[in-house]
Amino acid sequence: MFQKILVPVDGSETGWKALKTAAVLGEKFQGELQVFTVTEPYDSLSLFQITLDENIMDRSNRELKKASLAILDAAKEKLTEYDFKGGVSYEEKAGNPAELILEKSREDGCDSVVMGSRGLSGITEFLLGSVSSKVSQYAEVPVFVVK
Repeated sequence: MFQKILVPVDGSETGWKALKTAAVLGEKFQGELQVFTVTEPYDSLSLFQITLDENIMDRSNRELKKASLAILDAAKEKLTEYDFKGGVSYEEKAGNPAELILEKSREDGCDSVVMGSRGLSGITEFLLGSVSSKVSQYAEVPVFVVK
């Protein structure tokens, strides 16, 4: 365990705490980290079925992509601050966060997931449940939820 750790980050405080925890575990067990961020794109099939102009959605999705890349850049900086010396990969995707985290964990053969307890999902989390709850429930590997 802790040889291939998936670390979903979203820019939240608990996400950064999870990254630090994963770095400590990775160092201790000579494991590698897979830092992963997921954005939920705007589309006309969103939670409240609000139809937006196609140009507005495209522009918003481009801004979300920039934000997710900035989160990965911040993760790189933090791992440098933590003096993490193990292997690290970085990836961003757009879609349902819980589904993509579970998919990445399976497809990449991760042996654990370390993630924050509360992210930046706001009202969606209130109405549909947290991403960490879903990942914990359906993951095939141990999930460590950091508060």
